[in-house]
Amino acid sequence: MDPERASSQQSSIGRFEYTERASIAVLLTLAYQSFGVVYGDLSVSPLYVFRATFGDTLRNDVEEREIMGVLCFIFWTLTLIPVIKYSFIVLSAHDNGEGGTFALYALLCRHLKLSLILNQQAADEELSSYKLEQPTTSPRGVWFRHLLEKHKFLQNGLLIVVLLGTCMVIGDGALTPALSVLSAISGIRVAAPHLHENVTVAVACCILVLLFGLQHMGTRRVSRLFAPIILAWLLCNASIGMYNLITWNPSILKALSPYYMYYFFKMDGKEGWIALGGVLLCITGAEAMYADLGHFSRKSVKLAFVGVVYPSLLIGYIGQAAYLSKHLNEVDHAFFKSVPRPVFWPVFVVATLASIVGSQAVISATFSIINQCMALGCFPRVKVVHTSNQVYGQVYIPEINWIMFILCLTLTISFQNTIDIGNAYGIAVIIVMLVTTFLMTLVIITVWQCSIFWALCFFAVFGCIELLYLSTAFFKVPKGGWVPLVLAGVFMSIMYVWHYGTTKKYEYDFQNKVSMKWLLNLGPSLGIVRVPGIGLIYTDLVSGVPAIFSHFVTNLPAFHEVLVFVCMKSAPVPYVSQHERYLIGRIGPKNYHMYRCIVRYGYKDVRRDEDDFENQLIANLAEFIQREEATSSNEHSFEGDRHLAVMGTTPGLLFNSLSDRREESIKSSVISNNGDSLQLQEWLSSSPRPIHKRRVHFDIPMSEAHHSTDVRKELSVLAKAREAGLAYMMSHSYVKAKKSSNFLKKCAIDYMYTFLRKNSRDPAVVLNIPHTSLIEVGMFYYV
Repeated sequence: MDPERASSQQSSIGRFEYTERASIAVLLTLAYQSFGVVYGDLSVSPLYVFRATFGDTLRNDVEEREIMGVLCFIFWTLTLIPVIKYSFIVLSAHDNGEGGTFALYALLCRHLKLSLILNQQAADEELSSYKLEQPTTSPRGVWFRHLLEKHKFLQNGLLIVVLLGTCMVIGDGALTPALSVLSAISGIRVAAPHLHENVTVAVACCILVLLFGLQHMGTRRVSRLFAPIILAWLLCNASIGMYNLITWNPSILKALSPYYMYYFFKMDGKEGWIALGGVLLCITGAEAMYADLGHFSRKSVKLAFVGVVYPSLLIGYIGQAAYLSKHLNEVDHAFFKSVPRPVFWPVFVVATLASIVGSQAVISATFSIINQCMALGCFPRVKVVHTSNQVYGQVYIPEINWIMFILCLTLTISFQNTIDIGNAYGIAVIIVMLVTTFLMTLVIITVWQCSIFWALCFFAVFGCIELLYLSTAFFKVPKGGWVPLVLAGVFMSIMYVWHYGTTKKYEYDFQNKVSMKWLLNLGPSLGIVRVPGIGLIYTDLVSGVPAIFSHFVTNLPAFHEVLVFVCMKSAPVPYVSQHERYLIGRIGPKNYHMYRCIVRYGYKDVRRDEDDFENQLIANLAEFIQREEATSSNEHSFEGDRHLAVMGTTPGLLFNSLSDRREESIKSSVISNNGDSLQLQEWLSSSPRPIHKRRVHFDIPMSEAHHSTDVRKELSVLAKAREAGLAYMMSHSYVKAKKSSNFLKKCAIDYMYTFLRKNSRDPAVVLNIPHTSLIEVGMFYYV
């Protein structure tokens, strides 16, 4: 063999082995990080499952057979729902690496063209990172797709289902801290039975005050401690479980046979069915495996759960059952009473810390999902604070934080025990899972293009299990289960009315937009004096001229020399890469100096104040002017209102862009076309690189020979207008229901929607528009 060739082959093998080792190392790192973010809530469930199960009908006369029956249900529930449903099926239905209720809904919207998301328009179809598969051509697939696309009431019903699941997740943000912290602190009464119950409630309230009071700092500074705490907790839980199994009743393992589920129902009947409402708490937090997928990869989430979390929880539950089978009168504080006395206080400290970590993860997830709701037009505008310049996507919402704090504190003081709070929590958890099952069934048909038979099999298996638990949970509505229903009703009303009002406002804008013919007939001067500067007209329309512009030009005698109609859109995708963010087009002839700019964001994109939007916009306009010349001989022209070009930050055209490659590397690590890619490398780094402020230097190369005279002239106009300054024009909206509207619509629009608009953040503040340059045009919308 040729020595050089052999050396080359050996080098290739070495590189392959190094890459494989690096992939394994990153996979293990991702799995390690997931313990503190994903599994905090699920891991602390052993603190309260047995107490919640035997808290009502069975607590006074518990028998060993009932302990064995409950253990059997816990084993099979943990195996079927988190392991089979989530780990092996649902995690595969990611939206380019993102998971959660809104990820499934966005995935369906892009395939079904549901048209309920305002910003799902033709401008979104050019996102190359999210190319869609061709719809199925089978008669069943076409029939099902057309059924959903044709009937508006089915689309509204689907939206209500999605909002229901979302509202239940928001309710978890108030219920989880109360249940977890109170369950952990209740261990004090095991060590000191003479203490009054109010003492544990007071200590729990102090911890909750501290927990919510520190949310504004973000989780970056303490996130490195999360994974070790949860791992220490899982180790304690598994060790105690193994000790109790060996010490008290090794024969309890026979309870894993499905026969004991049948025997449990046969012996206890209705009381056994009601008791299942506590069993379902063993899977609280399993939804986070899918909801937090965007921070990790499928393999890492699956590895952490199947390899560590699942066996640790299972051993812990088996150990508790073994202890309780010999101490039937100690189900009230099952976990802490099963802890050996020499290690009681260390375990108590670890349990308390683990409950705080689990609560923190749920609170952060609530902030994230509300931010997604706002991006998709389903929640009023609230203040969103980005708590880290180094960790992408960490947000804090002050209003929501204090609302959850008040709710959590109220629940803790009112109920003062984990049984009633557990009843409320169980309903919220199982409804979220049932919504996921329903949406997943639609994904199997429309996105995966499987037969309806397999979709129905999926829904029949997991839907029946979840409906069984839901039926038992609803039985406990009078005993605390009404809390998530009330919270969901309030939040759903807010979200649906906001979405409905925003949709009607957009429809009014679309129906009353000014025709392009009217604008072109005004001539290059638009019938007024064109003054130096750039005018940015903000609108929701991606085509046509908004009515606010016609109101302005008919009442004021001057406008800016360069006009740009800006549309800020939230595309139904998780992230939009920087080079696909701007769509630029021309309105009218060149001497009009009017352009349209559509700026696209994903529903999980972070819109930062330091993005230097104006300079980016002008740089992309300049790039468009040059590219327009290069394509002027082609069949498609940039002139008109329909042809929009995707503008990127191409170096060397008109500006020097600093830190573009850094920003693109962050985006490329976030955006993936499969859930197994190594995402968010900066987030994993021990010293992650900050996202720097984008700096653009605008410079017109007037002497370049390859540009025509017209291009250089237009670039000169743009440069002079930029030096003269920018002005921003927005509509100041007053939305009213038509006189012919029914009573329900008038209440929704005239009172509730108007109230929400007045008490939400002003659009100018959200877009970081300086008040000294803002022009507001009053508009009445009769919807």
